Amino acid sequence: MQPQTINIPTLDHITQAARTFVDNIGDRRLFAFYGSMGAGKTTFIRAICQQLHVTDDVTSPTFAIVNEYRSGILPQHLATLASQPVYHFDFYRIRRPEEIFDIGFEEYIDSGNLCLMEWPELVEQYLPEDTVTVKITEQPDGARLIEIG
Repeated sequence: MQPQTINIPTLDHITQAARTFVDNIGDRRLFAFYGSMGAGKTTFIRAICQQLHVTDDVTSPTFAIVNEYRSGILPQHLATLASQPVYHFDFYRIRRPEEIFDIGFEEYIDSGNLCLMEWPELVEQYLPEDTVTVKITEQPDGARLIEIG
Protein backbone atom coordinates (compact mmCIF):
# COMPACT_ATOMS: atom_id res chain seq x y z
CA MET A 1 0.00 0.00 0.00
CA GLN A 2 1.54 3.28 -1.09
CA PRO A 3 1.63 6.20 1.36
CA GLN A 4 -1.66 7.96 0.95
CA THR A 5 -3.82 10.66 2.48
CA ILE A 6 -7.59 10.45 2.61
CA ASN A 7 -9.70 13.41 3.69
CA ILE A 8 -13.12 12.81 5.24
CA PRO A 9 -14.84 16.23 5.29
CA THR A 10 -17.94 14.87 7.06
CA LEU A 11 -19.32 11.53 8.20
CA ASP A 12 -21.30 11.45 4.93
CA HIS A 13 -17.98 10.84 3.12
CA ILE A 14 -16.74 7.93 5.25
CA THR A 15 -18.10 5.24 2.91
CA GLN A 16 -16.10 6.59 -0.02
CA ALA A 17 -13.01 6.95 2.19
CA ALA A 18 -13.34 3.34 3.36
CA ARG A 19 -13.82 2.17 -0.24
CA THR A 20 -10.62 3.97 -1.24
CA PHE A 21 -8.80 2.38 1.69
CA VAL A 22 -10.03 -1.16 0.89
CA ASP A 23 -9.34 -0.77 -2.84
CA ASN A 24 -5.71 0.00 -1.99
CA ILE A 25 -5.03 -2.71 0.60
CA GLY A 26 -3.22 -4.91 -1.90
CA ASP A 27 -1.38 -7.72 -0.12
CA ARG A 28 -1.04 -5.84 3.17
CA ARG A 29 -2.85 -7.44 6.11
CA LEU A 30 -1.64 -5.65 9.26
CA PHE A 31 -2.93 -2.13 9.96
CA ALA A 32 -2.26 -0.07 13.09
CA PHE A 33 -4.79 2.74 13.64
CA TYR A 34 -3.44 5.70 15.60
CA GLY A 35 -5.54 8.60 16.81
CA SER A 36 -6.70 10.35 19.93
CA MET A 37 -9.82 9.29 21.79
CA GLY A 38 -12.79 10.21 19.61
CA ALA A 39 -10.73 10.63 16.43
CA GLY A 40 -12.85 8.02 14.65
CA LYS A 41 -10.75 4.84 14.67
CA THR A 42 -13.65 2.49 15.39
CA THR A 43 -15.97 4.40 13.06
CA PHE A 44 -13.49 4.12 10.20
CA ILE A 45 -12.86 0.42 10.90
CA ARG A 46 -16.65 -0.13 10.89
CA ALA A 47 -16.81 1.55 7.45
CA ILE A 48 -13.92 -0.61 6.21
CA CYS A 49 -15.75 -3.72 7.40
CA GLN A 50 -18.88 -2.60 5.57
CA GLN A 51 -16.81 -2.40 2.38
CA LEU A 52 -15.66 -5.96 3.07
CA HIS A 53 -19.32 -7.01 3.36
CA VAL A 54 -18.97 -7.97 7.02
CA THR A 55 -22.46 -8.67 8.32
CA ASP A 56 -21.50 -8.87 12.01
CA ASP A 57 -22.03 -5.90 14.29
CA VAL A 58 -18.67 -4.11 14.26
CA THR A 59 -17.98 -2.66 17.70
CA SER A 60 -14.87 -1.74 19.60
CA PRO A 61 -13.44 -4.85 21.27
CA THR A 62 -12.26 -2.81 24.26
CA PHE A 63 -13.04 -5.47 26.84
CA ALA A 64 -12.50 -8.56 24.68
CA ILE A 65 -9.33 -7.06 23.12
CA VAL A 66 -10.12 -8.77 19.80
CA ASN A 67 -13.29 -9.34 17.79
CA GLU A 68 -13.47 -11.66 14.83
CA TYR A 69 -15.70 -10.90 11.87
CA ARG A 70 -16.14 -12.69 8.56
CA SER A 71 -15.88 -10.85 5.24
CA GLY A 72 -18.46 -11.51 2.54
CA ILE A 73 -18.25 -12.09 -1.18
CA LEU A 74 -16.10 -9.38 -2.71
CA PRO A 75 -15.16 -8.11 -6.18
CA GLN A 76 -12.37 -9.91 -8.03
CA HIS A 77 -9.65 -7.41 -7.04
CA LEU A 78 -10.40 -8.19 -3.37
CA ALA A 79 -10.92 -11.93 -3.84
CA THR A 80 -8.14 -12.86 -1.41
CA LEU A 81 -10.10 -11.17 1.40
CA ALA A 82 -13.43 -12.82 0.54
CA SER A 83 -15.00 -15.06 3.17
CA GLN A 84 -11.95 -14.67 5.41
CA PRO A 85 -11.73 -13.67 9.06
CA VAL A 86 -11.13 -10.02 9.86
CA TYR A 87 -9.55 -9.42 13.27
CA HIS A 88 -10.30 -6.14 15.05
CA PHE A 89 -8.07 -5.39 18.05
CA ASP A 90 -8.40 -2.68 20.68
CA PHE A 91 -5.37 -2.50 22.97
CA TYR A 92 -6.69 0.44 25.03
CA ARG A 93 -7.09 -1.61 28.23
CA ILE A 94 -3.76 -3.43 27.97
CA ARG A 95 -1.79 -2.81 31.17
CA ARG A 96 1.36 -4.60 30.07
CA PRO A 97 2.27 -5.10 26.41
CA GLU A 98 3.01 -8.77 27.06
CA GLU A 99 -0.71 -9.37 27.77
CA ILE A 100 -1.31 -9.62 24.02
CA PHE A 101 0.36 -13.02 23.99
CA ASP A 102 -2.32 -14.33 26.38
CA ILE A 103 -4.91 -13.85 23.62
CA GLY A 104 -2.81 -15.55 20.95
CA PHE A 105 -1.66 -12.36 19.24
CA GLU A 106 1.09 -14.10 17.30
CA GLU A 107 -1.36 -16.56 15.77
CA TYR A 108 -3.66 -13.75 14.67
CA ILE A 109 -0.96 -11.69 12.98
CA ASP A 110 0.68 -14.73 11.42
CA SER A 111 -2.66 -15.99 10.03
CA GLY A 112 -2.45 -14.00 6.81
CA ASN A 113 -5.87 -12.51 7.58
CA LEU A 114 -6.71 -8.84 7.87
CA CYS A 115 -5.80 -7.40 11.29
CA LEU A 116 -7.11 -3.92 12.18
CA MET A 117 -5.55 -2.66 15.42
CA GLU A 118 -6.62 0.28 17.57
CA TRP A 119 -4.29 1.83 20.19
CA PRO A 120 -1.22 0.07 18.71
CA GLU A 121 1.14 2.45 20.49
CA LEU A 122 0.59 0.35 23.63
CA VAL A 123 2.12 -2.74 21.98
CA GLU A 124 4.35 -1.24 19.29
CA GLN A 125 7.41 -3.24 20.23
CA TYR A 126 5.56 -6.43 19.20
CA LEU A 127 4.14 -5.24 15.89
CA PRO A 128 5.78 -6.73 12.80
CA GLU A 129 7.74 -4.27 10.69
CA ASP A 130 5.35 -4.71 7.75
CA THR A 131 2.49 -3.23 9.80
CA VAL A 132 0.93 -0.30 7.94
CA THR A 133 0.43 2.85 10.02
CA VAL A 134 -2.96 4.56 9.71
CA LYS A 135 -3.06 7.90 11.52
CA ILE A 136 -6.46 9.57 11.99
CA THR A 137 -6.42 13.22 12.97
CA GLU A 138 -9.42 15.40 13.70
CA GLN A 139 -9.15 18.75 11.94
CA PRO A 140 -10.30 22.07 13.45
CA ASP A 141 -13.41 22.03 11.22
CA GLY A 142 -14.36 18.49 12.37
CA ALA A 143 -13.07 16.78 9.24
CA ARG A 144 -10.80 13.75 9.60
CA LEU A 145 -7.47 13.38 7.88
CA ILE A 146 -6.26 9.82 7.39
CA GLU A 147 -2.57 9.33 6.66
CA ILE A 148 -1.60 5.85 5.55
CA GLY A 149 2.01 4.89 5.28
